[in-house]
Amino acid sequence: MRLQNASITVTEFIIGGFDLTKRPMVVGVVILIIYVLAVLANMVNILFIIYDKKLHKPMYLLICNLAVVDILYTSSTSPVMIGVLVAGAKTISYVPCFILMFAFHLGGVMEMFALAVMAFDRLIAISYPFQYHSYLSNARTLVLAYILWIVACGFVAILPATLIPLPHCHSTLQYTFCEYAAIMRTTCVDPTYYFNLVTIIIFFLVFFTFTLICLSYFGILYFVKLSSNDKKKMGSTCVSHLIVVTCYYCPLFILVILTRLGVVLTLELRHGLMIGSTLGPPLVNPFVYSLRTKEIKNKIFKVFKKS
Repeated sequence: MRLQNASITVTEFIIGGFDLTKRPMVVGVVILIIYVLAVLANMVNILFIIYDKKLHKPMYLLICNLAVVDILYTSSTSPVMIGVLVAGAKTISYVPCFILMFAFHLGGVMEMFALAVMAFDRLIAISYPFQYHSYLSNARTLVLAYILWIVACGFVAILPATLIPLPHCHSTLQYTFCEYAAIMRTTCVDPTYYFNLVTIIIFFLVFFTFTLICLSYFGILYFVKLSSNDKKKMGSTCVSHLIVVTCYYCPLFILVILTRLGVVLTLELRHGLMIGSTLGPPLVNPFVYSLRTKEIKNKIFKVFKKS
């Protein structure tokens, strides 16, 4: 355990995760392009859903909520990484770093919640097609989304609450952006207890949300009797959601679950998985739902035809 009497006053952090990166300008430009595409694609989905009253349905409201989550998630990390790689701005002030850390982990928790609720929404829509809107109305969907945001903020608030009182022994972040593990490693205390606490919380959230997703699809496959045409329609909707779930949960399982079970990742591999997890889902999600959701796809084609 490091000595607390060696602590220093930290006013800004130094992002050191890219110090050994070859061709940082190229990497930064790639991240910039992906980030711009992800934000624009999600904004297009949000605007289409907001301005088209025909899309004011629970499923599309949940897609809109996911788009908001994706913008928050990638915006909490990408600008910092772009600044370091392209502009050489390696420092970030203390308070903004904590704010971005909170936003990053909030986006991660909300991504799990959003995907779980969307899976449950598909189960209700397929199991009870005629009673669907009585079970899940627009108002109930919005209330559910608000509740999920509040609950997610409650979970994530634990992170800054445990970090802020701790003294710091140095100000260099070993990782590529402001996240809990990076800031914790700058403190003067043994991080084992805090990492175990966060692991328990994340494991609970992952287990709960992933189990809900699996049970929803189990119910769809084994308890719902559909015609061949309905099966094709269900398959199109569910495949879109499964692609999104895979993109998000695969890196999460590796980073959180497998590493705690003894799998050792190099720092470079961890950085790659973290960057991929913050850029991949926000980029893939809007295109998956735009291209595989009939109403949104037709709306996009109409816009291009008019132009």
